[in-house]
Amino acid sequence: MAARGSCPGCGSAALVEDAHYAQQQLVCASCGCVLAEGLLTTTYTEEEHLRDVAYSQSTGQREQLSRCLQRGIRRVQDLCKVLHLPAVFEETAVSYFQRAVQHPAFHLVSLEKKELLGGCCVFVTCRQHNWPLTMGTICSLLYAKQELFASVFLSLQKELELSVPALSLADLVKTHLNSFRLFQQAADVPAPFVEDKEKMVARTMQLVELASETWLVTGRHPVPIVTAAAFLSWQSLQPSARLACPLARFCRLAGTDLPPPAHLRLRELLEILLRMASQLAWLRVFNLDKKTVVKHIGDLLQHRIFLLKNAFCREDEEEQRAAAPGQGSRGEGSRAEGSPAAQGDSCPSEGKRQRGGSPRPLLPPCLANPRKRLRTPAPSTSDSTITGNEPISDSEIEQYLRGPEEIQALSRAKVWL
Repeated sequence: MAARGSCPGCGSAALVEDAHYAQQQLVCASCGCVLAEGLLTTTYTEEEHLRDVAYSQSTGQREQLSRCLQRGIRRVQDLCKVLHLPAVFEETAVSYFQRAVQHPAFHLVSLEKKELLGGCCVFVTCRQHNWPLTMGTICSLLYAKQELFASVFLSLQKELELSVPALSLADLVKTHLNSFRLFQQAADVPAPFVEDKEKMVARTMQLVELASETWLVTGRHPVPIVTAAAFLSWQSLQPSARLACPLARFCRLAGTDLPPPAHLRLRELLEILLRMASQLAWLRVFNLDKKTVVKHIGDLLQHRIFLLKNAFCREDEEEQRAAAPGQGSRGEGSRAEGSPAAQGDSCPSEGKRQRGGSPRPLLPPCLANPRKRLRTPAPSTSDSTITGNEPISDSEIEQYLRGPEEIQALSRAKVWL
């Protein structure tokens, strides 16, 4: 289509409007000179007013940022597809990523942190929708260190002012056990070691609840506790073939990492189970240890509330016994006279009292087994020597007793001063 005017280069009047990338350009048909370069694109501000601008001032300046944004959005979408997340989750994660990229706090961060930003948006979205996703799972997909991922996650939560609810312990157990390779036949997993997923998850949940009721969860990382509980539940379902398998081999067969505190959590759980086993009448005849008690975990969990009440006394019960010692002595005397309790038919915790004294109160591990404190160095002879010339502070001098003469002298000194 011809237009009015002439070409400034050759003087030809054959000017046409040519569509280039869906936008109109004014081009000379004789020499090919582009007369209206500003029609190629516009800035965001000029687009609103329909004004022509040069390409150097157009949206082409933001081409690099848009490529980075598109690559990040594509990474978020791919991550959602790998995790099989609903479409609503993907839309929310993409919107969080767009907000984060435009935020000034993430403009000058390293490239490694920018690549983790999309994973953090997916992680926040799953937590907000109560979708069980752990930080270790998403770090394994991104090949990232958990410390670096956690720092980016905390920065994203702070800068965007996002509310991220904590993952419940039950959801964490289900999510952590979903990654185990012991629920289906494999070449490196022996047949006796394969277990039903539903049974193992249910018993692991009961052991984790037991650990929560006995102060083993409070203030600690949950993954070692879940790992130890899963190991005990796996052993107790088929103890004859699995008691000889250690915790390290179990983690290798399951395809999961072995957290260092898991051995300590396992030992604490076994100690709780042994104290509970001492309250069952049909288990007192056995000499149970930390290996053989695993065979009876099903019975112990079935009577968990009753056994915990009898194996561990509470602090208020201890105070009542201390406040009324006379009643305890009279009770002991009545038993000695030939009451039925003297024959061993008293409360279920009587056997434990006879074997190991009165049951201890149920306390957190930090109070039941406190760590050894570092000894303060002994003062040197020069520091401990008292010469009598040490200065006395004003607050300390008020503690000394004064006679009537000293009081009068002190009052005269105050008036003189």
